Amino acid sequence: MWKATRQAARATGSLVMTSGMSSASALFLAPVLGVRLLARIKRRRVAAWTGRDIPEVYVPLTGTPWQRLRTAVRDPGTAADLRWLGAYLFYGSLAALTVPLWPLALAVDGVWCGVLRRRPVVLPLISRLAEVDARFSEALLKPSRKARLAVRVQELTQTRAGAIAAHGAELRRIERDLHDGTQARLVSLSVRIGLAKRAYDRDPEAARRLLDDAQDLVEEALAELRHVVRGIHPPILTDRGLVGAVGALAAGSGLDVTVEVDGLDEPGVRAPAAVEAAAYFVVAEMLTNAAKHGGCSRATVRLQRLRTGLRAVVWDEGVGGADETAGTGLSGIRRRVAALDGVATLTSPVGGPTTMTVELPCVW
Repeated sequence: MWKATRQAARATGSLVMTSGMSSASALFLAPVLGVRLLARIKRRRVAAWTGRDIPEVYVPLTGTPWQRLRTAVRDPGTAADLRWLGAYLFYGSLAALTVPLWPLALAVDGVWCGVLRRRPVVLPLISRLAEVDARFSEALLKPSRKARLAVRVQELTQTRAGAIAAHGAELRRIERDLHDGTQARLVSLSVRIGLAKRAYDRDPEAARRLLDDAQDLVEEALAELRHVVRGIHPPILTDRGLVGAVGALAAGSGLDVTVEVDGLDEPGVRAPAAVEAAAYFVVAEMLTNAAKHGGCSRATVRLQRLRTGLRAVVWDEGVGGADETAGTGLSGIRRRVAALDGVATLTSPVGGPTTMTVELPCVW
């Protein structure tokens, strides 16, 4: 009893400590977020004054309050905000000295302009001080190379995790397809061949029928294997390239599809296999969605070679309103593209049209 009580007391202390750390981290996180809010307000003021936007570059805050606090403290963007705030505590007090300039401006410039008909002197000085303030804040708040690199590392970490998860899901799908489909047919094939061997001497006709059934099972198993392989890497991509494969997709989509090619129809011009496969599956998914859910009859596919990669655009005249959260197809496109460090942009207002633009980086 005493041992259990002591252990429970230690456990309670540990839980209280955990709760306290969580609450404390949340309290410490609030000032950090407050500094970010002040910096955001200043960025907008600078942009309104100069016409130049200052992008916000922060590492995304995820996880528990303690993890969020640790990420925020280590973020180079937070360090830049704190440097700006520290400098502004001094510089801002100097900027406040412009307030007394207004009575001086009204008195001096009023006489200077109204009586002597000269240009104002003090009012432009206030504008110059505001310009200096904007440049000072812009220099401190603009994202550093280190901050951009930190955000980029975080993005690549997330896309890598997503690619690994998608790869695992794809392997499980292949395993399930082979187990439930091909393996079952091969087992049935083995049984029929065994029965045909036993019936061969006493009933050749029955053995022939069993062998005919076995041949049908072989053809079905081969068809299923081709389907599984097509989901990994379509053979038509290897045989005909991306342009030919997309042309085959367009011909079999049931829609009036126009395929436009820019810079890819030259002999020997091929993107890397992974890039071609990603573009192929994007086009296949979007044409399938247009035929099933879009309620349209026309679509356009444009493949364009860029200096730094490949762009694929799929447009359809359907009803629009595509929702990435409604199924796995559109979200799968985004994961597949992100795994290659690409960008997928979906535009699908209610009433249409729907446009999917994908840019995949590669070296030609």
